Amino acid sequence: MFVDKAIINLKAGKGGNGAVAFRREIYVPAGGPSGGDGGKGGSIIVEVDEGMRTLMDFRYKKHYHAENGEDGKNKNMYGKDAEDLVLKVPPGTLIRDEKTGAVIADLVKGGDKKIIARGGKGGKGNIHFKSSTRQAPNFAIAGEYGDELTVVLELKMIADVGLIGFPNVGKSTILSVVTSANPKVADYHFTTLTPNLGVVKTKYGDSFVLADIPGLIEGAHQGVGLGHEFLRHVERTKLLIHVIDVAALERRNPIEDFNKINEELKLYSPKLADKPQIVAANKTDLPEVDENLKALKINLEKLGIKVFAISAATNKGLEDLFTYVSKKLKEVEEDIKNNEIEEEEKIYQYEKEDKYRFTVHKEDDIFIIEGKFVERLLHSTNFDSMDSLSYFQKVLRKRGVIDELKELGIKDGDTVKIDEFEFEYYD
Repeated sequence: MFVDKAIINLKAGKGGNGAVAFRREIYVPAGGPSGGDGGKGGSIIVEVDEGMRTLMDFRYKKHYHAENGEDGKNKNMYGKDAEDLVLKVPPGTLIRDEKTGAVIADLVKGGDKKIIARGGKGGKGNIHFKSSTRQAPNFAIAGEYGDELTVVLELKMIADVGLIGFPNVGKSTILSVVTSANPKVADYHFTTLTPNLGVVKTKYGDSFVLADIPGLIEGAHQGVGLGHEFLRHVERTKLLIHVIDVAALERRNPIEDFNKINEELKLYSPKLADKPQIVAANKTDLPEVDENLKALKINLEKLGIKVFAISAATNKGLEDLFTYVSKKLKEVEEDIKNNEIEEEEKIYQYEKEDKYRFTVHKEDDIFIIEGKFVERLLHSTNFDSMDSLSYFQKVLRKRGVIDELKELGIKDGDTVKIDEFEFEYYD
């Protein structure tokens, strides 16, 4: 089954907790702290596998979790870093943040990879909290949480040339004739429900990848008739062959067909409408096409668009068409190279959430503090230790949490809640 879109949830590994430990060797009666740091949580990496052609692997499995880092140990021993989780995707996979729609990665060719969710850093062991006034700290810091986000995977097929046009104009027949691809061909609408690829080889030894894009209809830019799914695959092509039924078997006007399809391209993305086009006037083997063909050529050649009269059924004109396409493709590729604006050269940055982000609000008479960093701090605190409590309060003040509580009108004796823990506030 061809799957070109998937939504998955990613959760990178949490960092291991720092250890609370002390030296206990027989000849070191006053041994100091020796708790090691926790290991780093595993990240989630997406990498291109050239052997894949679909996002089928992500159709049923929607949640991917990397492993947590190992906790720190005694004798200043660090916890082991967790292994990264590597997800394989086909060439041409675009990754977006579902929440914002921002592009995180555009993976085009084999070997391309990107860290999508970073694992959390390991927490610090108690050895880091020793000072001249705190000789035996009995607290450590918990590991940081890893990134967690939902992403949309979109596959945009990698093809040099795309065949576009209304349903049933002969695109699949052309692909089957000029390449070794075997698309389903029949005389009814939407025979092609997924894009098909084939390699064209001209008599001069040139070759390029040709994609049969499923038939577009009016409203495709709004998603009508699976329009978004189809149009997505046109975006990476360098050149378009616009196939038109010049015999007007569907009782449509060939010139109107051309204008309607181009309007859909423009409404979906102005960049698509600007792609170079060559028109293949198909079904010229049928009677009474001369008038339509003449009118089409007059109208389109005024726009500088080359029109080839062909018949996919009889192979008429196909050799001339694809010899010209090959030549034109080289010119387009040279222009792209000179302008240095290829899509894959862009650098996409995914903005990570501020790890010190928190919120404070009041429900009834309770002040509630929420945020991963305060939860991590809470679970790092030893409430039986004045040193640990002092560190807890110091961090809350430094990060502005106490100021937020005061702005909400907190007073000594009021109840504060973090996670499932409640305690009384005293300044």
